[in-house]
Amino acid sequence: MLKKDSLLKGTIILAAAALFARFLGLFQRIPLDYMLGEEGFNSFNLANSIYLLLLLLATAGFPSAISKMVSQRYALGKYEEAKRIYKAALFFGAVSGFIMAAGLFFFAGYFSDVISNQPNADLSVRAISPALLFFPIIAMMRGYFQGRQMMSAGGLSQIVEQFLRVFLGIGLGLIVLSLGWSDRWGAAAITFGSVFGSLGALSVMLFYVRKLRNQDRQLELEKRQLEAVQEDYGYDEGPNLRFRTIYREIFRMSVPAIVTSSVINVIFTFDLSLFDRLSGSFYTVSEAILLKKDLGIAQSLAGIPPILAIALGSSIIPVISSAFSLNNMNEVKRQASIVLRVVCFTGVPFALLLTVASYSITGLLFKSTHGYEVVAALAASTIVQITMMTTNSILYGLGKQRISMRNTLIGLVLKIVFSLALTPILGVYGLIIASVVCFTGVTAFNVRSINKIAKLTILGKRWIPYLLAVIISGIAGWGAEQGMLHSTNAWIVKLSFLTSAAVAGLALGLFYMALLILLKVVTPEDTKSLPSVLRKPMSKIMKLKYRRREFN
Repeated sequence: MLKKDSLLKGTIILAAAALFARFLGLFQRIPLDYMLGEEGFNSFNLANSIYLLLLLLATAGFPSAISKMVSQRYALGKYEEAKRIYKAALFFGAVSGFIMAAGLFFFAGYFSDVISNQPNADLSVRAISPALLFFPIIAMMRGYFQGRQMMSAGGLSQIVEQFLRVFLGIGLGLIVLSLGWSDRWGAAAITFGSVFGSLGALSVMLFYVRKLRNQDRQLELEKRQLEAVQEDYGYDEGPNLRFRTIYREIFRMSVPAIVTSSVINVIFTFDLSLFDRLSGSFYTVSEAILLKKDLGIAQSLAGIPPILAIALGSSIIPVISSAFSLNNMNEVKRQASIVLRVVCFTGVPFALLLTVASYSITGLLFKSTHGYEVVAALAASTIVQITMMTTNSILYGLGKQRISMRNTLIGLVLKIVFSLALTPILGVYGLIIASVVCFTGVTAFNVRSINKIAKLTILGKRWIPYLLAVIISGIAGWGAEQGMLHSTNAWIVKLSFLTSAAVAGLALGLFYMALLILLKVVTPEDTKSLPSVLRKPMSKIMKLKYRRREFN
């Protein structure tokens, strides 16, 4: 029997599935660096980024909207309305999936040749397009199950999807390349793995649909026993609920979520798609091909630091929403301030490590260290990306989705303007600087909007000590990496990179935690709010400090 998941359990399931998906996405690019040349790697990256963007535009916000609409109807006993909403969502998913899959297939050549100036990518774009037939439907199913408070179905389908996408895609690519086919066909074979993933995810969801249908038969029997109160509960309203009315409600709720949640994918796709055209006056053709590959690698690594922000954002929305609905502004202020502090304390060191140890990390994971400077620059930009995502989540909790959408659109305009101005004179770093301007601008606008409702108290006078802790620990991590690289110069190169990255992480982490406490950036109250992985070591250091004070 399918059971409802609690809010905490549901959040953990969805966060774990997202974590698994991101790490598998990174894992997929590591063997590709060894399997494909620059053009093949770039073809895969371009096709994958277009696919992810279209998928996000077609599905982002819809599962959440459907989830909310279904849960409301079931809470009121309007089961037929909930089923009607589900049918309307499936119909929309099927139609939008067909339109996008057909459009991507037939316009693949135009996009790769004319827009991206990357003719060899057309085959990869066409190979990935069939996956769009199924994913919008899967997304609607996930939204329905979330509305029924059954997150396990969506979480498991996401894990199966990623597993099949990555491993079957790589396996098919190896077969194609072993037959002597070109990189163009190898990249297309790997992208076709997304089709396997979509079929696997659809199979999981259909299995849960079948189980839920059998379970709902009991619910139908109960409903018939309550026929006397049908009018009160509105059971007979379902068939009369127009699809037009359902879609109006879905779009009203989901459009802001589509804009805010797709901003990173829009930026990454924009950078990869227009890289050649924007940087044509700065790089030669061969340099542009190589640097585009470096940018694709950097984008995959830059997706790691924001993982915690995504998980925290998912969990903070209902907490802030509940406090705001009760007009408990002190609790809103406290919770919003806590989550931003936690994001600063925990997200920044991961981004900092990727920045200062980018040489060793890039060399360890990929074929060479080429492009580690791009990895360092993009990893540093995730610091403001994390704050942007977190403040968006806070505004969602406050019911200010439209404000969040407006601020995000302003940020995207800044991204386009600064990219057009800086890329021709700074190359790939012009694109990264433009992204930083976008993230910083959205964060600033979001904070201003939040402060109008509940004044945030993030670090106050502790900002300068905090920045000192970040700078000093960053220097310590970089120094440790350089020292180990020099000491292990005669070792096997991958072992040298592994040791150097590990020592850099250890040095940076120890300095960072110690300085946060010694400079009084973190208080005992802040320590209680940290994730358990960090709370334990920070608590021990905190106890040592206070014991020494008592002894003196």
